[in-house]
Amino acid sequence: MRPRPRAAPAGHPGVRGVYPAAERQFRPWKNGGGQTAEIAVSPAGAGFGDFDWRISTAIVATDGPFSCFPDVTRVLTVIEGGAMRLRVSGQVHLLDAASPPLVFPGDAPCAAELTAGPLLDFNVMIRQPLRATVTRGPLAVPEPGALARLALLLEPGAGLEPGARLDRLDLVDLDACAPALLGKLSDLFALTVVIHGEREAA
Repeated sequence: MRPRPRAAPAGHPGVRGVYPAAERQFRPWKNGGGQTAEIAVSPAGAGFGDFDWRISTAIVATDGPFSCFPDVTRVLTVIEGGAMRLRVSGQVHLLDAASPPLVFPGDAPCAAELTAGPLLDFNVMIRQPLRATVTRGPLAVPEPGALARLALLLEPGAGLEPGARLDRLDLVDLDACAPALLGKLSDLFALTVVIHGEREAA
């Protein structure tokens, strides 16, 4: 896998490395069963056929199958709303906003059945041989050296300027944001994403 540029950071005006939840553009799924919004992708501008990693969120509104992504590992986390019964290769997983992230092959037969109304989930897709860990809990900034370190905030936090705030569900690129912001994020409840692979720093 050849070296590729990192995803281009977006953010609140003047806040480097923050992908604001308020700027997400949700688009309907082809099957009409929900909506999805891409948050970040590497390399910047990549499509479904050539990304190294992709982070998105989705509103799941009806039962239905998931798309197939060969050579991709998926990590799915329910972050708010109802619950679902996710069947992956015949095995059933019950997922709600208290469940740990679920890792499964992107090409495995997979279908969701809602059990408590629509929900919002958080999706990390990694093209093999890259790998990722997603953890839910108080944010402890991972040690540097990985390909990417990001955090989806599950509660609002203080910004850099007096009175400034980061919103719940903002995504923060922990490598691109200002070092002073990292201290303000410490211990906020979040989903922390660490992506590892062959291009990690020595």
